Amino acid sequence: LVETAFLVQGLLIVREYLKQEVPGQTDLIDRITVLWEGVEWDWYTKGQDQVLYWHWSPDHEFEINLPIRGHNETQMTYILAAASPAHSIEPTVYHSGYARGGAMVNGDTFYGVPLPLGNSDFGGPLFFAHYSYLGLDPRSLADEYANYWTQNVNHSLINHLYCANNPRRFFGYSEQCWGLTASDSFNGYTAHSPTNDRGVITPTAALSSIVFTPEESMAALRHFYYDLGDRLWGEYGFYDAFHPGENWVADSYLAIDQGPIICMMENYRTGLLWELFMTAPEVQQGLDALDFTY
Repeated sequence: LVETAFLVQGLLIVREYLKQEVPGQTDLIDRITVLWEGVEWDWYTKGQDQVLYWHWSPDHEFEINLPIRGHNETQMTYILAAASPAHSIEPTVYHSGYARGGAMVNGDTFYGVPLPLGNSDFGGPLFFAHYSYLGLDPRSLADEYANYWTQNVNHSLINHLYCANNPRRFFGYSEQCWGLTASDSFNGYTAHSPTNDRGVITPTAALSSIVFTPEESMAALRHFYYDLGDRLWGEYGFYDAFHPGENWVADSYLAIDQGPIICMMENYRTGLLWELFMTAPEVQQGLDALDFTY
């Protein structure tokens, strides 16, 4: 369901970009609307639970039984579920399920930076600050639990400060070489974070945070490209990850890492994707139903 939410986020951005009056675009607009309105978000409460579940299939039904709880990358799922014209959830599902009845509030401080939300120290991997906010504009977004601009800025700053301080003394970490998030690694895929630090830097972490930490992210971009580019830059952009201490560079490009770089750079430049997504009337209705200000 979460991956479906990210797909729908992108489809709605495209729909809002297209123009009804332009020949050839009306049919695509209508097809996107049909797809979006057909997602049965309410089914994923199992009909009665006050939480959404991540997985269902006709063969295995809800066997995986993984509830979607925040705060992390999955907030988009609840907002679209509340916004659905035909299969919406009640606001109580967001508050009980995603917000954990308020238990997702962190309130701790790391390196002098307060972290409003999160269930792990230092905020977890940085993709938490990216996936739901490629279209969802966090600049003025707030609910009773947090201001999401503050959340994402501070999460990014904490990740940067952790790498700059480098408590585990990994070779290569610095103020310019930072960024911990899920990616390939020299010993398998994992969600890198300050509490799961394996010496692997993932360019998407710093670069997709450019909207939140422009100076720190630009410093990383210059370092990755000008200092390390002969090893780190390839046909499709930066390779997925690298371990300076092991002299290891991934030979892979992952769409879930490459895509947010492009989207967030455009939001940093123009705010285009944010503006398009937030103009969708259903999105506004969903945010209103959940008592967000935006």
